[in-house]
Amino acid sequence: MKYTFCPYCARPLTLKAVGDEGEQKYCANCGKFYFDNPACCILTVILNEKKEVLLLKQNHISKEKYVLCSGYVKNGDSLEETVIREVLEETGQKVLSLEYVKSYYFEPKALIMPGFIAYVKASSFGSSKEVDGFIWTSLDEAKKMVERNNNFSGTHLDNCIELLNKYN
Repeated sequence: MKYTFCPYCARPLTLKAVGDEGEQKYCANCGKFYFDNPACCILTVILNEKKEVLLLKQNHISKEKYVLCSGYVKNGDSLEETVIREVLEETGQKVLSLEYVKSYYFEPKALIMPGFIAYVKASSFGSSKEVDGFIWTSLDEAKKMVERNNNFSGTHLDNCIELLNKYN
């Protein structure tokens, strides 16, 4: 979120030096600093017991390609809780375990995106107003099917495949 005015008193913010952070936005009336922090949105490869990846069709993101499961972190939730919640909400799959892979910064929307692998036992799909379809596919096939333009699904999938190949 980028601040211009104090969220408490509505006065314009000025710049003031603070420690090693340099000049930051400051409310002289309230005596508080404000930092332009990105929103946080998890990005998850969902992998079943057959080592198939679950891709989501979300037409509002891409009409031709598939994407990975993603979702915003809510106040009070950890990253891990967010992965478990988003995977269940968007796909109906229950996460058995998960691991952190890497984070990404998505500049167009000022998002920090921690990337995970969520391990599940494939089950029936749930229904979500955000998802237009699902497909389980091999990791190799997924590389061809996933969106790579203006989206980190492809990059995260590649990083997860690289990590999984180190295990084998």
